[in-house]
Amino acid sequence: MESHKSKVSIGSDDFLKNKEYQLDLLQKMHQIETRAVEKSAQRKETFEKRNQLSPRDRLGALLDPGMPFLHMYNLAGYLVDDSNPDTAVAGANVIAGIGYVSGVQCVIYIDDSGINAGAITLKSVEKGLACINMSKKFKLPLVHLVESAGVNLLEYSVELWTYAGGLFGGLAELSALGIPVVTVLHGPSTAGGAYQPGLSDYVIGVKKNGMAALAGSALVKAATGEISQDQELGGAEMHSKVTGLVEYLADHDQHAIKLARKVVRNLGWEKIKSYELEFGEPRYSSEEILGIVPTSFEKSYDVRELILRIVDDSEFLEFKSGYGVSTVCVHAKVFGKDCSIIGNNGPIDPNGATKAAQFIQLSDQVKKPIIFLNNTTGYLVGKEYEQQGMIKHGSKMIQAVMNARVSKITFYIGASFGAGNYGMCGYAFKPDFLFTWPNAKTGVMGGKQAAMTMNQVWTRASERKGKKLDQKNLKTKLQEIEEHFESQSDAFYTSGRMMDQGMIDPRDTRKVIGFCLGVCENRDKRQLNPNSFGIARL
Repeated sequence: MESHKSKVSIGSDDFLKNKEYQLDLLQKMHQIETRAVEKSAQRKETFEKRNQLSPRDRLGALLDPGMPFLHMYNLAGYLVDDSNPDTAVAGANVIAGIGYVSGVQCVIYIDDSGINAGAITLKSVEKGLACINMSKKFKLPLVHLVESAGVNLLEYSVELWTYAGGLFGGLAELSALGIPVVTVLHGPSTAGGAYQPGLSDYVIGVKKNGMAALAGSALVKAATGEISQDQELGGAEMHSKVTGLVEYLADHDQHAIKLARKVVRNLGWEKIKSYELEFGEPRYSSEEILGIVPTSFEKSYDVRELILRIVDDSEFLEFKSGYGVSTVCVHAKVFGKDCSIIGNNGPIDPNGATKAAQFIQLSDQVKKPIIFLNNTTGYLVGKEYEQQGMIKHGSKMIQAVMNARVSKITFYIGASFGAGNYGMCGYAFKPDFLFTWPNAKTGVMGGKQAAMTMNQVWTRASERKGKKLDQKNLKTKLQEIEEHFESQSDAFYTSGRMMDQGMIDPRDTRKVIGFCLGVCENRDKRQLNPNSFGIARL
């Protein structure tokens, strides 16, 4: 690797202005995250009366102390059901991530019953499906802590019911693949939700509180006239003695979590560990990242300055540094692991696309994971670039990105517009992991560009018809277009719609890369033992 020296002036006015801007965005992110925590905590007295742990206390008790936990989809649902940014709650009533349970890396899926009793929304379903897909993709056991009031019938939609079926199918698929599913029944899981413990390989039920039934007592009476009690219909004690749905009966939440940890420990799951590699920390502080990134994607900066603060020893070997210069391709190490990094110093030109395509294929040849740092307005347009074969060369890059067999980890760190998003392994190209920074913008194009485009379209149309445009009306329409595009390109908006796997603090980028590389590396080493139909209770 080669050493490189930073050219950033950390005391300059621009640096300090950039840092202040980024800190404001991070404060906004933390306020949104805290809103969900505080709303859930409002039911603390209810949990205590039932001798229950809160959802976040359950998470704390489940995870191995001192081990990392990668929180996923932290802003899911934000601005979806509630369009007011001052009151919208993020998280989609689910806590999710990847962490360690009894030394085993697991996907964690927890119903946040402190918010609307854990009621299921469309984004709750999407987040649950994402957890199942992560478990499948990374060959990790799934631990689900269940307590949900089910679907809010007053907000029912046929789409929600249809998509929710994927939760059942996904659990069945995991079992057949040889990936264990461990469920703790902390509270109710009724109607269709009752099939979630039914489709789990191991179920721990909590006395008095845990319940799984196709219909609660109120629905049974309405449908059949039969008078019954919920615990008779689906109580954890009944299921542990009568139906056999519950394998382990717990006295309370703390006991249930201990049993869940024991179940995971006794899976005999192969704990594949990465080699103990020696590495040096970056020579430049991650704190400086906040001052490097400008307040607008329209202002350029050198992505190498970011790379210096992510990679080991701040060393990297740049590939074709004098060719396609706006596309930066480097070989480096992160936490001792070899990887390739592709970043942007502006739009992607034909040479940049050609360089990136070759670099991706070379990385794939030696099984080296690729990290994409998105900050581009897209592929260059215009007569000069069209005649240079921009479509052909951009297509080569997109082909290489989609079909590379190595692990791919993507970060939206600035602009990510148009086909440039595709060429830099955006959402539709299914990277193994995809995270956004709070300042990122993504979409087909920027708001100003959209307004300018429509201005040209309307002006030409009026000229063809020989009519004059109402300039006042045109100005209003152009402003509306710009605001419409800008609002949807905002990272908080897109992350709320789960167009990434979570919003992170830019200063944590190196840690997130290291964790994700480990997950992918272990996945590639692990051999599953699939069966034909999944495990059934006979």
